[in-house]
Amino acid sequence: MSTVLVGLLGNTELLLILAIVVIVFGVGKLPQVGRQLGEGIRNFKKELGTETPPQITNDAASAARDVTEEHHAGTGTSQP
Repeated sequence: MSTVLVGLLGNTELLLILAIVVIVFGVGKLPQVGRQLGEGIRNFKKELGTETPPQITNDAASAARDVTEEHHAGTGTSQP
């Protein structure tokens, strides 16, 4: 979506937006504003759940395999 928006804006429009941002916030505040914007985007992504889930450890996978084997052994069914 953002690539479409950038495609619609030319160099002149982007420079005009940058100039307005500099006038409104001032040169000294730009790093702080950028940092806060980045933090807000990270928090938004975190709340949406787009962060990569942690990998299953070998111990957890082994425990799950053991439970499955015990279940199949107790019921007399064969494993897939």
